[in-house]
Amino acid sequence: MNTRNILIGAMSLALAAGAAATASAHSTWDHNHARRNEVNQRLENQNHRIATQRREGELTGRQAHRLHMADRRLRMHERRFAARHGGHVTRAEQARLNRRENKISRHIGR
Repeated sequence: MNTRNILIGAMSLALAAGAAATASAHSTWDHNHARRNEVNQRLENQNHRIATQRREGELTGRQAHRLHMADRRLRMHERRFAARHGGHVTRAEQARLNRRENKISRHIGR
């Protein structure tokens, strides 16, 4: 009986350690990584510019909708890139996202 209790205790401890390791693995998803922050801040600024220009009549509803959709697609790409690297975006991926943001931004200013 004593050996059985020790075995059950060891199994319980192993399961608890496994659960703790899983919980810490989820915390490695770094939403506050510097490159992600830059990309997300630019997306937020563009979203604000689109909304402002729509309110002021410089963009039609259809144009604003298309620009918002382009921003959403870009945010999805950013999330996919980050998912590949544990919450980080590589320099090459950031450059790629920035080029896409620049292209969208040029359409907002028209």
